Amino acid sequence: MNIRNPAPRRERIERVVLLGPSHRVPLEGMAVSSAEFFATPLGDIPIDREAVQHLLTLPQVRMMDEAHLLEHSLEVQLPFLQETLGEFRLVPLVVGDSSPDEVAEVLELLWGGEETLLVISSDLSHYQDYETARRLDRATSDAIEALAPQRIHYDDACGRNPVNGLLLAARRRGLRASTLDLRNSGDTAGPRDRVVGYGAYVFE
Repeated sequence: MNIRNPAPRRERIERVVLLGPSHRVPLEGMAVSSAEFFATPLGDIPIDREAVQHLLTLPQVRMMDEAHLLEHSLEVQLPFLQETLGEFRLVPLVVGDSSPDEVAEVLELLWGGEETLLVISSDLSHYQDYETARRLDRATSDAIEALAPQRIHYDDACGRNPVNGLLLAARRRGLRASTLDLRNSGDTAGPRDRVVGYGAYVFE
């Protein structure tokens, strides 16, 4: 989830629930961290320990620092959030083999109101040629806008599990998804024979 115009909401958002896929550690379910804060060159981000303890009441969530140690899918989002929001509390979850229902249950538990921002981190297609990636990523974007998790599969997005859980929760809540931007690495840097796709989406 993103914010179309973050400036008026900057002061209202107090907590960010951040989900990203596990790239390094095989994982059943979802992993939270025992850390008190996450550190970046822009400063320390405190972890919402109360929310983490609440999540641990769910069978699909467990404490597993190893899953967070080298995981970049969460790390890459933190400087952008710090620049956009300033101070906030973080609820970081690394998502492994999880169903849309399991992810949606986590999101519902922490949904909150205007004080909470949900962010899902994911690339789209990987290492296709430029035109193939454009076609595949357009189909994935169409599925996201349609709130159709059944149309997003293994090769469509590394973060398909958290994405599909958000789509299910958004559908249940009557939200609307729209694409802010869609491109791949061939549009910005590097060759076009093996590209990685990227998209940005807002749910309202």
